[in-house]
Amino acid sequence: MEILKTHYCATIGFFDGVHRGHQFVIERLNMLARQRSMESMAITFGNHPRQVVHADYIPQLLTPPDEKLRLLTATGVDHVEVLTFDADMAAMSARDFMREVLFGRLGVRALLIGYDNRFGHNRAEGLADYVRYGREMGMEVIANSPIDVDGLRVSSSLIRRLLAEGDVKEAASCLGREFRMEGSVGHGFQEGRKIGFPTANVVPDCAQQIVPEAGVYAVSISIEGGEPLPAMMNIGTNPTFGRDRLTLEAHIIGFSGDIYGRHVSVDFNSRLRDERRFDSIDSLRAQLQHDKEAAAEALHRR
Repeated sequence: MEILKTHYCATIGFFDGVHRGHQFVIERLNMLARQRSMESMAITFGNHPRQVVHADYIPQLLTPPDEKLRLLTATGVDHVEVLTFDADMAAMSARDFMREVLFGRLGVRALLIGYDNRFGHNRAEGLADYVRYGREMGMEVIANSPIDVDGLRVSSSLIRRLLAEGDVKEAASCLGREFRMEGSVGHGFQEGRKIGFPTANVVPDCAQQIVPEAGVYAVSISIEGGEPLPAMMNIGTNPTFGRDRLTLEAHIIGFSGDIYGRHVSVDFNSRLRDERRFDSIDSLRAQLQHDKEAAAEALHRR
C-alpha cells in the first residue's frame, strides 16, 4: 500500500446538483481541514454508481458531469478527485474501500461523512462501522449533520421531485441558485414565428439531465456566455398544433436575432402555468402575450 506524503481531510459523494446540503458539507470540510493543517478534498464519481450496480438504471441528473465539477471547484475545496466506479470497486467492502482507495491511494486521514452517506458492497454498514474501521487504520471519521430549507431536508432526490412537479422556485431554494439547463438551438416546427412569437428550440447537451414538468416558465437565457436575456419557455408537446414530441421552446423577449446552432444556458425562475390545448390560434396568441408579460414581471422582481 502506497502511503502518500500529503494528507487530506476529505468527503465523498456523487454530489449531483452541488446543492446547499453539499455546500454545507464542503464548507465544514474546509474548516476541519484547516484545523488539522491538511488540505481538503471532495471525492466524487465520473459515472453514477447505480449504473454499474443496475445495468438498466438511467440517471436523471441535476447537473451534467462538467457542470458538477465546475460547481465543486467553486466551493473553495483544495482538490476534487474523480473516481471511476466499476465492477471491482462495487465489489469492495467498506473497510477495503477505506483502506485501499481512501487511505492508501488518496492519502485521506480525516473523512467527513454525510448524514445519509453509505458506501461499500451492499451498503450494509453505517457510521459506527466507518468510525471503527478508521480507528484501525489511523483515519478520523467525522459525522456531518443535514441541512433543512423551508422545513424540507435538502437532498438531490428532493430537488428532482420538485423539478418533476414544476416547482422550480423551491428547487432553486434548495440548490442555492436557479436550476440550469444548457443546450444548442435547433430547428423546430416554426409555429411560434407564424403567430408573432418566434421561439428557439433548445436541445439539451446532456440527455440524462432531468427536464422540469411540462408547462410554461419564466426563464433567463444566456447566448454563448453573454448577458442573461428575459424569456419564457414552453416545455411540452404543443397540443394546440397536434404535436407529440417533447420540446423546449423559448421565446426571448425583445430579441429578434438568428441563434440557430448557437449554445445557450437556460436558468429557470418560476413556473407560470400548465401547458394546455387552445381552441383557436387567436386564443393561443392572447395567452402567449399574457405569458410574456407575466414572465417579464417575474424576472424583473428576481
